[in-house]
Amino acid sequence: MSDSSHQPTSVTGEVSQPDPLEPKPSKSMQEYHNLQKELLIATLACTGIIFISVWIFYNLNIALNYLIGACTGVVYLRMLAKNVEQLGREKQSLSKTRFALFIGLIIVATQWRQLQIVPIFLGFLTYKAALIIYTVQTAMLSDRK
Repeated sequence: MSDSSHQPTSVTGEVSQPDPLEPKPSKSMQEYHNLQKELLIATLACTGIIFISVWIFYNLNIALNYLIGACTGVVYLRMLAKNVEQLGREKQSLSKTRFALFIGLIIVATQWRQLQIVPIFLGFLTYKAALIIYTVQTAMLSDRK
């Protein structure tokens, strides 16, 4: 770990340089990536707060069911973000395959007796709560300007 170089190297050991022909991300794409990051952080923060609250006020089993749904919601949000990012360049419409993730989760929850549907469903919706919090926060900040 004594090598302090942070530049990627090729298989031959040469330091690779950025490709001047590769387009730099536009300002709008940078803003989109920042939005993705903020929404992911907000979702994870909401998940942590709600998980601990459910654990305290109910029990660990219900909290873990919630966490399964919330983790699926995070995966769904990431899939949606990647799908939106490809929109216009590679695709003309949004894919509906990410819904299979949620449908599969609900099917597993109905078949496996240890899982409870309501906490899983509410956990999945945590990403929507993060969207609402972000929207309200953004609206409040824009009103102050």
